[in-house]
Amino acid sequence: MFVSMKTTLELPDTLVEEASAVASRDQTSLQALVEEGLRHVLEERRSPASFRLRRATFRGQGVQPGIPEGDWTAIREILYEGRGA
Repeated sequence: MFVSMKTTLELPDTLVEEASAVASRDQTSLQALVEEGLRHVLEERRSPASFRLRRATFRGQGVQPGIPEGDWTAIREILYEGRGA
């Protein structure tokens, strides 16, 4: 059984005018368009939270002795040393 409730919403005139034009173009009612939009937003918000990257830190003492901190060229050279790159 379908139960409906009447309610009053205050919307900006420009929004109602644009929605009415879209409803007319799509040969539907303003009520159906508002209902479709509301269902879409509710479904979107019911979806699970967006991806969250797990914490992937490690214990250590920072950069090893002899490697200047922030010198990515030196770090890259050490990583690829003896690998032909």
